[in-house]
Amino acid sequence: MSRPSIAEVSALIADLAAFHQNRPPGEFAELMARKADLLERIATHTPGDTEAAEVARLARERADSLASTD
Repeated sequence: MSRPSIAEVSALIADLAAFHQNRPPGEFAELMARKADLLERIATHTPGDTEAAEVARLARERADSLASTD
């Protein structure tokens, strides 16, 4: 798993902001999957950070639940 970059985090934040302004609802699940992927990569590169691991786990659960409703 590659280390996440600041550019990836910035792109996700920009996409989240754009989504709240005028994005089709079908893109929400894809956006949440990207968020979960990024958080999982952050947690992987911060071993021992239980809070990062828990946030990543919860994000993945949410993304998976959204994907199953598409």
